[in-house]
Amino acid sequence: MFADALLGMTTDQLLIFGVLGLTLLLFIWGRWRYDIVSLLALITATVVGLVPWDQAFLGFGHPAVITVAAVLVASRGLLNSGAVDIMAGWLSRAGDSPTRQVASLTGLVTLLSGFMNNVGAMALLLPVSIRMAIKSGNSPSILLMPLAFGSLLGGLITMIGTPPNIIIATFRAESVGEPFGMFDFTPVGLGVAVAGLLFISLLGWRLVPVRKSPSSKERLFEIENYLAEVHVPEGARMAGKTLQEVREGSKAEFQVLGLLSGETRIASPSIFHPLISGDILLVESDADELKTFLDDTGFQLGEEKTLGEEALSSKDTGIVEAVVKTESIIIGRTARSLNMRWRYGVNLVGVARHGVQLQERLGRVRFQAGDVLLLQGPREHLPEILNTMGCLPLAERGLRLAHPRRIVLSVAIFGSAILAVAAGILPVQIALVSAAVAMVMGGLLNLREVYTSIDWPVIILLGAMIPVGRALETTGGAGLIAESILAVSGGYTPIVSLAMLLVITMFLSDIVNNAAAAVLMAPIGLGIASFMGLSPDPFLMAVAIGASCAFLTPIGHQSNTLVMGPGGYHFGDYWRMGLPMEVVIAVVSIPLIVIFWPFSG
Repeated sequence: MFADALLGMTTDQLLIFGVLGLTLLLFIWGRWRYDIVSLLALITATVVGLVPWDQAFLGFGHPAVITVAAVLVASRGLLNSGAVDIMAGWLSRAGDSPTRQVASLTGLVTLLSGFMNNVGAMALLLPVSIRMAIKSGNSPSILLMPLAFGSLLGGLITMIGTPPNIIIATFRAESVGEPFGMFDFTPVGLGVAVAGLLFISLLGWRLVPVRKSPSSKERLFEIENYLAEVHVPEGARMAGKTLQEVREGSKAEFQVLGLLSGETRIASPSIFHPLISGDILLVESDADELKTFLDDTGFQLGEEKTLGEEALSSKDTGIVEAVVKTESIIIGRTARSLNMRWRYGVNLVGVARHGVQLQERLGRVRFQAGDVLLLQGPREHLPEILNTMGCLPLAERGLRLAHPRRIVLSVAIFGSAILAVAAGILPVQIALVSAAVAMVMGGLLNLREVYTSIDWPVIILLGAMIPVGRALETTGGAGLIAESILAVSGGYTPIVSLAMLLVITMFLSDIVNNAAAAVLMAPIGLGIASFMGLSPDPFLMAVAIGASCAFLTPIGHQSNTLVMGPGGYHFGDYWRMGLPMEVVIAVVSIPLIVIFWPFSG
């Protein structure tokens, strides 16, 4: 059957399958970020004639792309108002029971993710979860994976909860002339979210391996293994030189993290600071490099003593744990190639991966998404520096001061946009862009926050993959795949084809970005509905559910990746709770889809 289908393919169909096959392989390989891979797919599809030249970049003006960007900006406005922080503060009442902690954390992130960026909601509660685990003596790994999964469940509830829902709504508009409404996803999505929440709270968290994770900086980062006190003796050949001259004059890899000069203690001293006899340096280096440093400079090793975190901090300088986000600009780079001290003003003190501190030379570690970094830098500017680097602080920043006017204003603006869409007064992209502009004019966020809050890699991916997905449909490739699914499920009820579509989308979303999964699978769902002469709604809804169920791997969704380092998880840990979770969702969602979106609708 497959051979016959292969022989019957047109040139365009062979080309589109070749482009998509290569694209999926690059997504799975992960060597290049998914936005770059998406642009390569778009360029290739355009060059070979699958996408017309004058339509290559129309995807960037697609309503789905505009809506996703507007949701991210509006979510940032809600966060800035302090409304979400107050809700997070309620979690202190959860107590020490793991079941209650999991239920409260997962329940709150599920609720928030229904109306705002799910990664933003999870990032807000990540440090709260770690603090709760430390206080109760539990491993953070028990709480963090349920937190990530809950953020995905919440996205199912409304149209703006997750990019796949927004994409599916626009596919329906192109198919039947009217998009899904704001709460059209709720009957099925809410039922699935409640079932998933119950599973996670009662059973799922017990399936999560207990891993070593950053329950405290001292336990995760044994920084005394890296630090040494070095004295500048009188007559040393580099006495009187600046730190920059010392760096240039030594072959060793090292960092000076602190300086005691007389009675003056300086954390993270300037590169132009001269070293005089009697100064004591706090140097970060391994044993071999330290010996080279001492030989090159003529400095002497100080008395052995235990050095802790307090040696790295001062009134103006602090240290912070941060996790590397999936879109971070430092991924694939080393601290040495980035020149972190001079470019960002921070020193790298330690790196942990999967809950274990790396023992290789820090300057040569290539950063990966999910790595936990211990950084030293100017206390006042650390939040801005981390944002520039694409890192998420794991330390709780404390609740924002409650400003009732700001809270009321943000909720009123966001709520008005939701109501306008639900009532059919405005299309979703217009309503949410209006809300974003109103939040800026109301002082809830500034223009810089507008641009930094947008997840640009996702925007690029959507803009690039939408024309490619359309090419899959126009070449007949989507119809060919739909025919194959029907052939396998032939002779059975449409529910079997619906279930196959859901499961295939689920597995695809486990290895590629969920937005890409929705873009690729929606035309196939429409093809199945067309061949069977049925309503496209249940098949589009199945794609929406499946695209947001990336529970088997840490790479399917950013939320899963972000908790990997802090939770100390291994790649294979996710399926332990994720596989039964996907079974529960499939069993619950298929009857709900058929009930609320009948085939003959």
